[in-house]
Amino acid sequence: MKLRAVIADDEPLARERIRSLLESEPDVEVVRECRDGLEAVAAIEEERPDLVFLDVQMPELDGFGVIERIGVENAPVVVFVTAFDEYALQAFEVNAVDYLMKPFDRERFRKALARARSQVQRDKGGDLNRKLLALIQELKVPHGYVERVVVKSSGRIFFLKTDEIDWIEAAGNYIRVFAGSESHLLRETMNSFEQKLDPNRFIRIHRSTIVRIDRIAELQPLFHGDYLVVLQGGKRLTLSRGYRERLSGILDPA
Repeated sequence: MKLRAVIADDEPLARERIRSLLESEPDVEVVRECRDGLEAVAAIEEERPDLVFLDVQMPELDGFGVIERIGVENAPVVVFVTAFDEYALQAFEVNAVDYLMKPFDRERFRKALARARSQVQRDKGGDLNRKLLALIQELKVPHGYVERVVVKSSGRIFFLKTDEIDWIEAAGNYIRVFAGSESHLLRETMNSFEQKLDPNRFIRIHRSTIVRIDRIAELQPLFHGDYLVVLQGGKRLTLSRGYRERLSGILDPA
């Protein structure tokens, strides 16, 4: 009996790499490939695979969000695919959920696949679910809002605290995060990243802009209901009329 597998990764080359490695495994059949978290949720619910290779960082919904959305009790065996460094992956090791760190070689892939096979044969519905739940709870912060983000820059990986962020702007399917004199490009969409931020600390002022509230120094009215938002340090942004209500407590104090 073949293992039915789903591959979920927003990078075409990463999907191709996993698919090509699985082609030499006669007991595994790839039933669906997904480009983002929402597609992964649909594929898992419709195909009911035995195994999913799940990228941690994807647009719309990340890998952990996929597991939460489908429910830990309904999750197949999961091999996480990630660009996190070894230190950040200690949580995976503790909970015995396997992972592939990009770039991975054939030997490491076969090791992860062997663990996945064993997990399917043992009890994919009981022990694995408990481990997935423990992993998700360990990585979540209170209220579900992130307190730091993983940044890849100039060949290094580091953590940026949300308290250091001044504002965020859209860049296609990416976002650019501004912190002090530096900016960092992240593989996220504005909608998905906004959901991760505490609304008491961050506010969206434009479809392409989010600011940290305590960085706002001044608001100046413009034409047609728009406002000029001046941040500490002098950066000028635009509050569009469609987002004015979000700042109503500041613009129209009781």
